Amino acid sequence: MHFRFYKVLMCVQLLGFGIVQAQDTIRYAASTLVNVDYHHGQLSPAIGVHSIQTLRVNRDNKETGFGWTYNHAPMLAYWNNTFYLNYLSNPVGEHVPPGQTLLQTSSDGNTWSKPQIIFPPYKIPDGTTKKDYPGVAKNLYAVMHQRMGFFVSKSNRLLTLGFYGIALDAKDDPNDGNGIGRVVREIFKDGKLGPIYFIRHNESWKQKSEYPLYTTSKDKDFIAACDELLANKLMTQQWVEEADRIDPIISLKGEYKAFSYYHLPDGRVVGLWKNALTSISKDDGASWLYRPKRAPGFVNSNAKIWGQKTSDGKYVTVYNPSEFRWPLALSVSDDGLTYKNLLLVNGEITSMRYGGNYKSYGPQYVRGIEEGNGIPPDKKLWVTYSMNKEDIWVSSIPVPVKEKADGQADDDFEKLPAGRELDSWNIYSPAWAPVKVEKATGGTKVLTLKDFDPFDYAKAERVIPATKKLNVVFSVIPQQNKHGLLDIEFQDTKGTPGIRLSFDSTGVFRTKAGYRNKTLMKYAAGEEYKISVSLNTETRLYSVTVNGKDTGNNILFAPLESVERIVFRTGEVRRFPNADTPTDQMYDLKNTEKKAEKAEYYIKSLKTKSY
Repeated sequence: MHFRFYKVLMCVQLLGFGIVQAQDTIRYAASTLVNVDYHHGQLSPAIGVHSIQTLRVNRDNKETGFGWTYNHAPMLAYWNNTFYLNYLSNPVGEHVPPGQTLLQTSSDGNTWSKPQIIFPPYKIPDGTTKKDYPGVAKNLYAVMHQRMGFFVSKSNRLLTLGFYGIALDAKDDPNDGNGIGRVVREIFKDGKLGPIYFIRHNESWKQKSEYPLYTTSKDKDFIAACDELLANKLMTQQWVEEADRIDPIISLKGEYKAFSYYHLPDGRVVGLWKNALTSISKDDGASWLYRPKRAPGFVNSNAKIWGQKTSDGKYVTVYNPSEFRWPLALSVSDDGLTYKNLLLVNGEITSMRYGGNYKSYGPQYVRGIEEGNGIPPDKKLWVTYSMNKEDIWVSSIPVPVKEKADGQADDDFEKLPAGRELDSWNIYSPAWAPVKVEKATGGTKVLTLKDFDPFDYAKAERVIPATKKLNVVFSVIPQQNKHGLLDIEFQDTKGTPGIRLSFDSTGVFRTKAGYRNKTLMKYAAGEEYKISVSLNTETRLYSVTVNGKDTGNNILFAPLESVERIVFRTGEVRRFPNADTPTDQMYDLKNTEKKAEKAEYYIKSLKTKSY
């Protein structure tokens, strides 16, 4: 009897252990991994992603109004039919004061306002010290380093927040719990801003503050909105890094960075942190089922990861799936727990024009629109991120997320529905190299790629079904022939090109032939060129006809199994930085404030057909 009882007891214990070990967690169940030798990681794109640069920083102040070249950690909200984006800014590098937080707005996500300061630099009293860190403040300003930017109350009040931290030197951590405190102000529907208040001080801050506590406001509804925020455990969990290490307002204490979350259909909350750490809460963040652990299968380093439920009832995580901060990718889940694919959002890295402390290469620190902070009318997934901790970007991702084209391209921009001409196109549109549908001379709608950025380019690509035998017809009107470059590439699913046609800066229309370029013809500015390409990836042969003239047969310069993308790009391929590039760039590039001579290309149509 004793032996049988012992066996039953052991089974119960093992069963209990198994239950503990089988706790729910998100996991990446697909097999796709990135290749960091390529900025795009050799990932297939999510179809229809539009990436727009909201801020291109210039040290000369002429366009942005501020010459500060460290810009990072953007946050996003949608309220009052408007996108709101706030971000951190320092003069040169991370943790090097002074710091401030700025705001941009947009009615459509494509055109953004010039930034305005919402939390200005904060002077630290001389003589201030920090516990367990050497140094004394003198002529020192705070730096800002918050993980939360917006909160919409139940009474529909929009609050924006920031955190003033102390960095006594470039290696000091402003988020060590020994900062000044978190500030808040209201954004009104007319665009005006309410006064700045502290919503919570750090315990270590004993000095008089420059701004009053929120409870001193005469606006009772504003106070109520702040109280609502303070009572929301999922909101305040985002504060853990900046807060006191024993602050009772924080439910889960520890070195868990950049919290994001979403709700499952059964009411449970999935939490996500840097390094793809995850846990689950059954009580809206008041407690967590287990200490955060790495989500099985996910690859993510110390850049942020974003998760949210999408308008089609599915779930998406957006992050850098590598040990580097490139590429920016997404994964989709049907149930919010098992993620089944990996698709490209932004695989570009522009030149870092200005060096600085802790500036990392790539599109990074991604954030979307938090639950409760608005739903854009287009129902798309919108995310924001910084490029190189220097420029600010947004990307709109159609929902449902698509990775395969429904059919071949049949895009005559004049005939496509207004406002939907680029639904099937992926665009990369810097401020100085915009991609748009506009009316050309004569009123005909065209896809325009303009480029006056010496460090970046415009890019538009069309995903099609994987095709081995393909006819492609497109019409291009170059607006100049003595400067600029337009590459037209035929790529496979991994972004590998096998054909590259170019309108070059010397008036030559050419094709890449192995190491060399082969001239096909001369071209003139303002003339329309109807180009037909017939290719066969099995024989590796293709022919090019221009305005009815056959230019002969050619061989793919790289073997492709099939063609799945047609790419138009106003610059050469970029391969810097790479996995072996030194981590910190502490130098500036030359002539960063000067625009290049503008080059423009009009694309009237693109049609593809298998044969």
